[in-house]
Amino acid sequence: MAVWDKFLTETDKSVLAVSGHGMNLELGSRPALLVIDVSYAFTGHVDEPITESVRTWYNSCGSYGWAAIPYIRQLLEAARSRNLPIFYSTGYDPRPDGFGEGLWRTVRQGEPPSVPGYGPQEIVREVAPQERDIVLHKRAPSVFFDTALKTYLRDLDADCLIVCGTTTCGCVRATVVDAFSYGINTVVAEEACFDRFESSHAMALFDMNAKYADVLPTSTIVKHLSGLPSDQFTGKIAPAMAEEPA
Repeated sequence: MAVWDKFLTETDKSVLAVSGHGMNLELGSRPALLVIDVSYAFTGHVDEPITESVRTWYNSCGSYGWAAIPYIRQLLEAARSRNLPIFYSTGYDPRPDGFGEGLWRTVRQGEPPSVPGYGPQEIVREVAPQERDIVLHKRAPSVFFDTALKTYLRDLDADCLIVCGTTTCGCVRATVVDAFSYGINTVVAEEACFDRFESSHAMALFDMNAKYADVLPTSTIVKHLSGLPSDQFTGKIAPAMAEEPA
């Protein structure tokens, strides 16, 4: 049973059965992994219910975010074991005068962080980038907007982009739609995405799976990654392979 099933009407299910939407493509053989906006601004600094977390971090998804962290770690571990390219996105630290913050629809926009030792744009330490990973800073929902992501994927000759992170209906969906528009085969890790609203999380996954990407269980993606060679990106973004002992 898919996470979105309980939100579909009987008419929705009938249309889906006849229309042909939701056909899966094959997972690529040269994938890259993208972790979208898994920062303390979106998880809060501790695992607590979202209704408590948003009191301190207005963008927080609270425990929904922390529930996704183990799945994101599984993807990272599988990708690193095969020396695959890993990208992260996060925002910029806000200017004191608020310049460049955009037109976000919240009355708490620009509210300063209130927990010492945790920056709002700092990527959660349990899934923090390593030295070889690339961190992209953005000011808009899509990670493709005004960043070098498309250029990096082209230079790597990546044939698939695996996406996880937050928010499912916002930055994840915007990035997936842009990837589709650029002709990039995209896969979304279901349990490794999170949102602050249960309904929009489920229906964003449904919509992406129906039209723009394959939404797959994290375990399916990890199994695929584990079967890939580990030297495909040697000399590019991955470290050189160590020689086997004689």
